Formats: sequence, structure tokens, C-alpha cells
Amino acid sequence: MTYPRPRYLGATGETSATYRTADAAPELRHASGGGAHYLATGATTNRQFGLYRWDMGPTLSGPAPHFHRSISESFFILAGSVRIYDGRRWIDTEPGDFVHVPEGGVHAFRNESGEPASMLLHFAPGAPREGYFEGLAGLAALSDEERTEFFLRHDTYWL
Repeated sequence: MTYPRPRYLGATGETSATYRTADAAPELRHASGGGAHYLATGATTNRQFGLYRWDMGPTLSGPAPHFHRSISESFFILAGSVRIYDGRRWIDTEPGDFVHVPEGGVHAFRNESGEPASMLLHFAPGAPREGYFEGLAGLAALSDEERTEFFLRHDTYWL
């Protein structure tokens, strides 16, 4: 295995780092009482990856089993317990646990604990997941055809 071809060809480097404080407000609040923090989007990482902090309230929440054709998804548990489906079984995770799902891998997650939970979501390459997250709240207002188109546009295939 070798390093990829250089993407930056300058001789002296550049000042381009980003910083986000731990107490920054989430970009998106969701009905479960939590929120989504857009830590590093595909747009800010040259489409290399997307990194989001997904905070869940104590109410039952999370998607049913599904897969993605063009992106991998990884989960790193920060707080609480999140149940993650790895395609074979449901795993009760705890802080520090990590699950990686390659392209095509069946997965799901949910907070069934009755307590708040938080995790990092990592997508590679960096697809525009913000549109997916923001569109979830409006799904009930869509027709079946519009809902199907929404999921296909966002590389989400339900089982």
C-alpha cells in the first residue's frame, strides 16, 4: 500500500485549518431532542470525508436497516448507549466503541436506552449528507414517489 498522489503541490504549506469549540450549537436540531453538528462536511474536506456529531435525545430514534452504494459509514460512540445493527445482529454499544460499515454493508442504529446518547458519524468519501439530514424532518409531507426519490438521491436503500 502506498500513499495517494499529492493533492497539495505548494512548497511552503498554507494556513487552512478549521476549529470548532465543543460548545458550538448544532447546525440542525431534530425532533428526538438531539441535534447534528456538521464538524467536517464533504464540501470542506475536498469530498474526502464527512464527519458529524449526532446527538440523540432520550426518545426512541434511529433509521431502520439500510445500505449505501457509494459511501462507507463509521460510528464512534461518545456518550450513552446506541444499538447498532451490523447486518447480522444488534450490538449494544458504549462510549469508545467503533463500528465501520463499508459500501453495501447493511446497518442501522437507534437509541433505545431512554437516555441521551451521542456519536460521531464518518462518511467516506464526503457525500453531501447535510441535505439528507435536513430533509428527514419533511418526509411526512412527501408523496411515496417523492420519498423514494429523496432516498435514492441520498444513496439510501432500505431493506
